[in-house]
Amino acid sequence: MISDSDVVKLILGFKIRHLRLSNKISYQEMSKATGMSVSYLNDIEKGKKYPKPDKIASLAKVFDLEYDALVSTRTDKRLKPVIELLKSGFIKFFPLDEFGISLEKLIDVFSNAPDRFSAFISTILKMIRSYQIEKEHFYRIALRSYQDMHDNNFPELEAAAKAFRKEKKLVKKIPYTYDQLADILQQDYDITIDRVSLTKNNKLSLFRSYFQPDKKVLYLNQGLSEGQELFILGKELGFQYMQIAERPLETKLSKEASFEKLLNNFKASYFAAALMMDSKEVIKDIKLIARARDWSPSLISKLLKKYQVTPETLLQRFTNILPKHFNIKDLFFIRLRSTPDLIRYSINKELHLSQLHQPYHTELAEHLCHRWVSISAIKKISSSKADFLIDAQISQYWQTNKAYFCITIAQSQGFDNEGASSITLGLLMTENLRGAFNFIKDPQIKRRTVHTTCERCSMSDCDNRVALPKYIDHLRHEEELEAELEKL
Repeated sequence: MISDSDVVKLILGFKIRHLRLSNKISYQEMSKATGMSVSYLNDIEKGKKYPKPDKIASLAKVFDLEYDALVSTRTDKRLKPVIELLKSGFIKFFPLDEFGISLEKLIDVFSNAPDRFSAFISTILKMIRSYQIEKEHFYRIALRSYQDMHDNNFPELEAAAKAFRKEKKLVKKIPYTYDQLADILQQDYDITIDRVSLTKNNKLSLFRSYFQPDKKVLYLNQGLSEGQELFILGKELGFQYMQIAERPLETKLSKEASFEKLLNNFKASYFAAALMMDSKEVIKDIKLIARARDWSPSLISKLLKKYQVTPETLLQRFTNILPKHFNIKDLFFIRLRSTPDLIRYSINKELHLSQLHQPYHTELAEHLCHRWVSISAIKKISSSKADFLIDAQISQYWQTNKAYFCITIAQSQGFDNEGASSITLGLLMTENLRGAFNFIKDPQIKRRTVHTTCERCSMSDCDNRVALPKYIDHLRHEEELEAELEKL
């Protein structure tokens, strides 16, 4: 993370570089005019050095500017978007190095084509404003891109979990118990657990957990399942063991969360899943599943019991293992939440690897296709007394050659009492997938044609439609107008 003073250096350096290039002044010419060395001028332009007032005055004179005009963050219309970007939280808090982006190279791009880059940045900013995309939404999108870039597998976090298990002598003791993990927090990190206060406070009763660093108390809500409790304890152990200071204190990140907090929260969550589900053991489990001739929900339910984890943790862990160890990289993971009427559904968590798969989250007020197993499973569990329901389906995307094998685990009631939800792992049907998993050939697996939303679906005989195909009707109307124009 760069400081405010670093941002000031970057802005001045960018302006000087832009002015020098615009006026076709070489480093040697500017060095001769100002008495500053070429290397020092280069450092100024890169934002590494901030010159003293007398040197700034010399630079301003070269460009025939007043001193204040050069140091001010105000600039002409063409450069304003770039200056605004440099001043924004994006540059200050976004870890460009995590994405292999050099700030120095970024400044070069800004300077070499400021007009085009400013137009591009201005377009992005207007889109963000138009669609009401807030900072934390952007950070979450960036995090998903970061996961995609690494195939959602992070060897350093796997190694940390493995080292922790060995150090704490937790090898071959799965599933871990609440007492095991709580004792480590107490004995090794002097953290006590309060399982009463959050639940008793009506205003805080919807928080799953909260860590009070001064008191060294981890507050847990009594309404959590055993799997949820174990995950939160594992996550807290991750924060402590990896000595992560910049972190969220509550389970649900606040709107003020920085990208660094979001990234560190992900790292601790990854650690927790890797701690409870050792990669070597999970690989063995997936190989056993792959050899099965027929699909059965028990293939998944046995693993939930074996590791004592939540459905979300299990399927997310699969997204860590499948790309690296089975070369299955075209996959998606989504968490779906329903409204009480079971008509509208929203995707409140997603991950897409290798490409943007179907379905996906949209800010449009449209109705997600009810033919996806993610939704049909929610409908089933809502009329059942079971705690969860495991289902699978091969979803053929309408009018394309794309099909997905989807595993869904639906739960009737979430922690926050907001209705049923489902977790889905979707695997693109490729020759590699068909070769890796025998049960894919099982003729008993359901097959359905699906789309993204009702509004964008032209399927005429759909028995699950909950909204008119308004977007399709609009396109047809446009085609009719084009046809009429051609007749003139």
